[in-house]
Parts: sequence; C-alpha cells; structure tokens
Amino acid sequence: MDFNFKEIFTAFMVLFAVIDIVGNIPIIIDLRKKVGHIQSEKAAVIAGFIMILFLFVGQRLLNLIGIDVHSFAVAGSFILFFLALEMILGITLYKDDEEEAISATVFPLAFPLIAGPGSLTTLLSLRAEFKLENIIVAVLLNVVVIYFVLKTSTKIEKVIGPNGIQIIRKIFGVVLLAIAVKLFATNIKMLLS
Repeated sequence: MDFNFKEIFTAFMVLFAVIDIVGNIPIIIDLRKKVGHIQSEKAAVIAGFIMILFLFVGQRLLNLIGIDVHSFAVAGSFILFFLALEMILGITLYKDDEEEAISATVFPLAFPLIAGPGSLTTLLSLRAEFKLENIIVAVLLNVVVIYFVLKTSTKIEKVIGPNGIQIIRKIFGVVLLAIAVKLFATNIKMLLS
C-alpha cells in the first residue's frame, strides 16, 4: 500500500465538488419533509459502498452490458436535469408510494443523488490517474462528510430558515441544471465523434 496525501486530498476535493453534498441540502430537507426521517448512516454507507464497488467493477460492468462511459454520463445528465427542474420550478416529478417511503429515505439519496452518474464517472477518471488505495481513502472521507451533512440537515435548516432554503434551492437548481447541460454537451460530443 502506497498512500499519498496529495493524491488523497486531490481525489477527495474532486469527489466533494462532484457529489456536492452541501449543494444538495435543499433536496435532503425536501426528502425529509416527504418521508419524515432520513436514515443518515444507511444512506452514507450505501453511497460509499456503491462508489467503492463501482471503482472496482464500473468499467467492466459498463463494457459487459455494452455501455460506454459517455452513454452512462448522458443518461446521468437527464437525471440531474429533472432534479434541477424540480428545484427551480417547485414541482414534483419523482413521487413515492407510501409503501416505498422507507426505501425513499435511502435510495434517492444514496443513488442517484450522492453516488450518481457524475461521481461514478469521476471515479473512473480518477482510477486512470491515481492509485486505488488513495481513491478509496478519498471516498471514505467523503462518506464521513456526507454522513455529517445528512445528520445535521435539520440544524442547517433552522439556521437558514424557510425563505433561505427556497432561495438556495432555486440557486442550486440553476447550478445543477448547468452541470446537467455541461455533462450532456461534453459526452454527446464524444458519442457523436
């Protein structure tokens, strides 16, 4: 094992920016209002597990089912696009059945929000540049940050207030929309060339 602090820090910062857990606070608060309780530990652990698993089998899995990374990223851009529309327009496109309320506290958070197409494709890119053990440490550090933000989202909500949440939600909706468009444009070019 060859741990490199610079690689760990760089991989952590790249993943932190892509996951954007702070930017997702309005969505987390929204989900908590819909279902009542967020299982912070479960969501953080499942997201971490998905990311580490994808680090090992992602490229092979996509190749096996005949999907390249660019197609995967284009599909992910659509998910981000619809999430952004929900935030900006204040509409609900994703609806939960009452029976699915328990899984709803974990799965929209763990996947696709935290361990989404953006973070999974980023992991594949990092794998080409950095040593595996450094990326795993970076993922685990992000999981700790994710858990902390999920756990304290109620306190963060109290500090920001309802109007502040609406403003942040709209701002981050526009940012998310821009990320979706960029992800789509970059990867559609690669697919068409």
